[in-house]
Order: sequence, then C-alpha cells, then structure tokens
Amino acid sequence: MRKIILTLLAGAYSALTYAQQPTQLVKGRVIDTESQQPIIGANIITTTVNPIAGGATDAQGHFRIEKVPVGRHSFKITCIGYDDAFLQEITVGSGKEVELNIKLSESFKSLDEVVIKAQTENGAPLNEMVSVSGRSFTVDQTKRFAAAVNDPARMALSFAGVATNDDGNNQIIIRGNSPKGLLWRMEGVEIPNPNHFASEGSSGGGISALSANVLSNSDFLTGAFPAEYGNATSGVFDLKLRKGNDEKREYALQAGVLGLDFAAEGPIGAKGGASYLANYRYSTLSVLNKIGINIVGDATTDFQDGAFKVYLPYDEKSVVSVWGMGGLSTSKFDDEDEKELFKSNRGMVGVNYLRYLNSKSYLENIVSYSATLQSDESFDKEDNTSQSQNFLNQALRLSSLYNYKLNARNTVRLGVIINHLDFNLFDRNNDGGQVKTNVDQEGNTQLFQAYGQWKARLTPTVTMNVGLHGMLLELNNQFSIEPRAGLKWSVAPKSTISLGAGLHSKTESISTYFARVNTSDGKTGLLNKNLKLMKSAHFVAGYELRPSASWRIMTETYYQHHYNVPIGPPNTTTPYLLYDSQINEVEGFGSDTLTSDGKGRSYGLELTVEKSLTNGIYFMSTTSLYQSLYTARDGVERDSRFNGKFVQNVLAGKEWKVGKNKTNIFAANIKVLAAGGNRVTPIDLDKSREAGHTVRDWTKSYSEQLPHYFRTDLRVSYTKNKKRTTSTISLDIQNVTNRLNAFNQAYDPRSDRVRITTQTGLLPILNYRLEF
Repeated sequence: MRKIILTLLAGAYSALTYAQQPTQLVKGRVIDTESQQPIIGANIITTTVNPIAGGATDAQGHFRIEKVPVGRHSFKITCIGYDDAFLQEITVGSGKEVELNIKLSESFKSLDEVVIKAQTENGAPLNEMVSVSGRSFTVDQTKRFAAAVNDPARMALSFAGVATNDDGNNQIIIRGNSPKGLLWRMEGVEIPNPNHFASEGSSGGGISALSANVLSNSDFLTGAFPAEYGNATSGVFDLKLRKGNDEKREYALQAGVLGLDFAAEGPIGAKGGASYLANYRYSTLSVLNKIGINIVGDATTDFQDGAFKVYLPYDEKSVVSVWGMGGLSTSKFDDEDEKELFKSNRGMVGVNYLRYLNSKSYLENIVSYSATLQSDESFDKEDNTSQSQNFLNQALRLSSLYNYKLNARNTVRLGVIINHLDFNLFDRNNDGGQVKTNVDQEGNTQLFQAYGQWKARLTPTVTMNVGLHGMLLELNNQFSIEPRAGLKWSVAPKSTISLGAGLHSKTESISTYFARVNTSDGKTGLLNKNLKLMKSAHFVAGYELRPSASWRIMTETYYQHHYNVPIGPPNTTTPYLLYDSQINEVEGFGSDTLTSDGKGRSYGLELTVEKSLTNGIYFMSTTSLYQSLYTARDGVERDSRFNGKFVQNVLAGKEWKVGKNKTNIFAANIKVLAAGGNRVTPIDLDKSREAGHTVRDWTKSYSEQLPHYFRTDLRVSYTKNKKRTTSTISLDIQNVTNRLNAFNQAYDPRSDRVRITTQTGLLPILNYRLEF
C-alpha cells in the first residue's frame, strides 16, 4: 500500500511539474507551392516531442498545435499527393506564439509507383524557381550567428561566396564582384539600399535599417538567378516581412548599447484574419564612445528607423498588404581642422494586392514608392577645401505578376515592372578657390522590365526552370534581353546535381549618367549619359549531398564574364582612367568621363558543410576559393580590387537546457573568419612627398595585397521562459583577440611615410530582449 501511495504521489508530482512547464501555441498555414492555394488535410507533427504532437489543416489550410513545450523543435509535413517537407531549428518560446507558413510541392506519380522524392529541406530557397546558388535564411540565424547582430547583411557574410573588406560597413562582395551589383527586394519589389549611413549608389552601410522583429524567412541568391530578378549582376537579397499575430496582441522590447527597439503586433477587427505589425528603433553609437569604444572615429553618430506591415484579407480570394519602412541617420564631426555633417535618410511604402483567380492561378499587383536623401557638407580648414553634396532619388514602381499552374508538372509565371524615377542631384567641391560642379541635374526617367518563367518537372527527379528577362532604360534607350536557365536533378534520394546559366544587367546610378565632365574645349558636358547597361553572364554547376535531415554538404563552381563595364575613354592620359575600372568601385557616383568598353571575369569553387541546429548543436563551414580580374583601357588584365582569393568561415554553437524544468536555454556561439587581405594600389612615395598627400601609382593598380584578414567572434546568451514571457540577455564580443586587421594604406606627410590604417578592434555588444 505504501509503495502504491508513493507511486501515485510521484506521478502526481511529475504531472504537476510537466503542467508547470511553459508551453506555446504553434499554428500556421500549408499551401501549394505553385498555385498558392490552401492544402486540406495536410498533417503537421513535431518530431522532437514525446509523445508526438501534431495537427491537420482545415479547408483554408490552417492548422493549430496546442501546448508545444518551449525549446527547439523540428516538424514534418505530409499530405497525400504531395512531397514531404521538413522544418528544423524552429524556436518555441513562452512569450510569443509561433506561426509557420509552409509550402508543399504536388507529386505527379501515382501512389503505387516507387520513385525518388525531392523533399523540401532546411536551407532550400523559398522561391521554387531558383535552381542554383540560392538559399533561404531564417530570422533566428540573424539573431544567433556570432557577429550578425540582427543584421541580415552581416549574417550573410558567413555564406559561401561572400566576403567583405570593411568592418565598419555591411556591404557584401559576392564572388569577387563589386557590392554595387546587389539587388535588394522587399515583398516582391525592388527597394533602395535599406542600410543606415549609405552613400549614393552603394548597396551597404554602417548597419541595417531593418529590425529582425519584422523580418520573415527570406532568400539570398549569389548567381544565375531566375528571370523575375532584374537590375542586378552579383546577387539578390529577397526579403520578406512576416505578418502580425491575428489572434493575440504581442510585444517585444529590446535594449542594449546600440539603443532601444520596440515591436507590437496583433489582430485588427473582430472578424479575424487581419493583423498589424510595427517596429521602432532608436540608437546612438555615441554610447559606445562614452565607455571608451571608438568604432566610428571621432564622429558623433545616431540613427533611428521603423517598419510596419498591415495584413488585410479582403475576402476568400483576395488579400491586401500595406507595408513600409524608413530610416534616418546622421554623422557629425567637428574639430580644429575639419568639419563635416553627413545625413543619409530613406523611406519606402508599398501596397500588395493578391487575387486568387481560380484553383490554379493568382495575380499579384504591387504599387510602391521609395525615396532616399543623402547630403554631405564638409570643410577642411587646413587645406581650405569644401564639398557640398545633395542627392534626392525617388521611385514609383508598378509591378504585376501572374502565376498559372497548368498541372503538377508545369507552372508559368509572367510579370512586368514599371519604374518611374525622379531625381534631384547636386555635387560641388571648392579646392582653394577652384570651384567644380560635378553634377547638377533635376528630372525623371523610366525603367521598364518584363519577364517570363517556366518551371517544368520533367520527371520526379528532374526539374527545369527557364525564362527570359527584358530591361529598357528610357533615359538613353539602352536595353537588354536576358535568357536564364536552371536544372536540378535528384540523382539519388540524398544527392542532387544542379546547373544554371543566365545573362544579367544593371544600370549605373542616375548621378553617374549626369556627371558633368570636362570636354576637349575646356567646358563640361554630360558625356556619360549614353553609357550601356553593364552585363554579366553567369555559369554555375553544383552538387548537394544530404546524408541526413540535419546535414548538408554543398559544392558549387562558377564562371562569370562581365562586359560593357565603364572605364576611361579612348586616348585618355589620366593614369586613374587608363588603368582602373568602375568594376572596382563600392559606390555609384563617378564624376569622370566613362565609356562602356571594359570587361572582367571571375571564377571559383565553393564548399559548404552545414549541420542545422538539432540536439542543441549546429555547425557550418564555408570555403570560397576565387579569382576576380578586370581589363581597363590599357588592355591589360589585372587583379580586381575585390580579389581576396579565399574566404574561410567556421561557425559553431551549442545550446544547453537549464533551469528547474529545463525550459531555459544557455547558448554559446563562435565564428572564425580568415580571408585574403584587401587589395590596394601602391603609393608613389616621391610624388606623394611633392604633393603633400597620397599619390598612387596607377600603372600598378591593385597589384599589392595587404596582410590576410583574421577574426574571431563570440556570442553567449541566456534565455528564460516564464509562463507568458521570454527574456534573453546576450553578449556579442566581436574580434575577441583584438586583432587590428589592415584596411588601407595612405601617405602621412607629418611622418613622411606610408601608414597602414586598421579596422575595428575588440567590440562588445550587450543586449537584453523581452517578449510578452
């Protein structure tokens, strides 16, 4: 009897303990990949919970799984007539409900046939038209990876084929290409550079103006991208905003040395289905200066930004989404020798109307408006020089996409994009009384784009994506017709071969077309207005092995040929124009005479070995070996500015369940990066002494390479799950060895020698986050 009582008491205690463990609702929707229609009767189970918990979709494709214990979980999604899908690394916390948006691909073989099925795996691109050089990334990775600091651009620096040459900027160099070749998209439409402290024509900045609070899982593409992506030659960031919780109001508050971040979301109206999501962030980097950490020199900098998305189901067949973001950033510098005020502001808003025409097709129309304003007022008292710069760029974009799923084998996607571009551009410098106006132009032009794509599942194991993209710049009537093709072949249940090829083009920044350059008669003219579209032909071959659901081994080799690259004009005697090329620039504005006669090429090999976060452990190693070359006006092929030749990343992390009920998590993450040093043009010491400032020997453009780059980053965090809240305190220590990596070199007239300028040293970032 005594044993029975003790057994009952032990069972009651166990049940009470389990009941006290925080749990959360996991919900979402399952839809057909091609038609976007809801899938009825799909089963979603958590494979990491014992006993297994799960749910099934209703007539609208929605599902709910109640009382899922907090922690990391994996999910398997199955449905008769569809290929299986798997989700991993899903964080379930007590402070916020989890919403999953899942796509399944229809099988087209009869049930009694044995075939090799291609399953949707962790890391696979969200866009089903992507065949090669693409992967999805999660918001959790932007939070978890060491040195990412909630910034998708800095997180992407860990991926194969990606490098950077500046610790103070999140611009990314993809396969040895200029960062200018990157396309940013949000909610299906092109957007301007979404980073703070961004310069005219650049694709990066000091820090992202997007908070991780509003982002959903998104795609990152590094080459041979499908036909719907235009006006890009190096890569694509295809960002998605998540929709807010349509059942419950939720909030998140974040505070750290970089500032404050607040997010709110919840349902709109009593009917259900509609929701809002909003985020605001205010930061000042001067906080770091006050504790003795100087990452921006002696400048005083601050920034703020906000983003929102309103999701409004109109009826059973249509949805309206209104979204937007904006950011303000300012940098001030003032001492006895120099004074500067730099501002970089941006904002965008869009309206998406999605209409399901029938069970096989849908139409999405998007109207968006964006504006960027960059101003720079500087004065050097010692040299008596000044600069006044003001660039205002506005864009009104109309985009229409039609998608039709003919059957399980074939899907067609057609689209058109109209860009109306307004600009007001001014740049003038005063060098000791000699005034030069580099650009002074106001007006507008249009950029037209159209595309068609066809996805054909030739067999259960072979999928082909082919398409055509067309682009016309009305400013100078330059146009491009760009074929694209991709192929994926599942040669075995765990092995896939992929091939891709495509022609891609990109416009220059509008300010470059209207640069006022010197003419032969001693006046100035708009000699760059008729520059051609720079073009890049991509060829990619890849092999992927997935030995298990959590492991992925991926290798790709590629070759890229660039042409119509702006370089100096024929018969130029200016050293810079004779030996350099715009392929080496990181920003878009150039005030020199240019012609589209340059070319370049890049080729390389990449290897990714990745274990997704399962059983508390993740690991990723990416190796990139590459060559990046260019040919300038003198006809000689040289190393490009971005030819670091190798990048090696190693990331790893471990999570431990701690606390009385093992519902809290302590995590440690590390990232080790080794890369080829920045390439620089040597300094002519004699001419520099004579001029009193840096004079480079352009006959040897980018012939020198600075010492190799090496850095180690650490991140530790502790997450506590209570009944209704989740709190996380984290510490990111970037460059823990305080290695001062070389950035550039310049002549110092005071010491009469060449000095190496270095990058950021050790940088700790403490942060606290509360979800409720």
